[in-house]
Amino acid sequence: MKRKTLMSWSSGKDSAWALHTLQQDPEFEVVGLFTTVNEEFQRVAMHGVRTELLRRQADSIGLPLEIIYIPFPCSNEQYAARMGAFVDNAKSRGIACFGFGDLLLEDVRQYREQRLQGTGIEAVFPIWGADTAALPARMFASGLRTLITCLDPSKVPAHLAGQELSPALLAELPDGTDHCGENGEFHSFAFDGPMFRHKIDVRIGDIVTRDGYVFADVLPEH
Repeated sequence: MKRKTLMSWSSGKDSAWALHTLQQDPEFEVVGLFTTVNEEFQRVAMHGVRTELLRRQADSIGLPLEIIYIPFPCSNEQYAARMGAFVDNAKSRGIACFGFGDLLLEDVRQYREQRLQGTGIEAVFPIWGADTAALPARMFASGLRTLITCLDPSKVPAHLAGQELSPALLAELPDGTDHCGENGEFHSFAFDGPMFRHKIDVRIGDIVTRDGYVFADVLPEH
């Protein structure tokens, strides 16, 4: 019997690829997506992606999206309370697993596993340990397309914000940059690929620097 799974959805390439991987695994049945959103700004933290675009992604994927609204500012206690309520509700609906798109950061993985310990829901990491130097090529070959929505200008050139991730863009990255952005170099928004039923038409709006990061505002085309 397949294990009912919810996918943690950041809007970016890694969660999209993890979803695609899970959907091909006969052990799992992905029945929905969930995302934490900043309650005040109505955007995904760090990625800066608007809630409306999350809904368009979910519509194209063909899965329901559950949004967990997080207050701003948010204490550890508030975050734990809202996530705990979500986990309890998921468990009551027969959810057995939460899927995550993490690749190599052990502390992040341990945090997720600890938060779910004793809940009856297992954290699964379908792309964990993938070679981050080679993974983008596999994504490109599959048709996955993604835009850089946020970057750390101390690690990668600021002018790359809002650009589509591509082999040419990867070649511009400084030596030592993780090509999947696993060290916080950049975050992304996936708008086409094998996990989508149709492409999401978007355009780039304002590009701003805030709190030491460069953000490109992704807008729906229509």
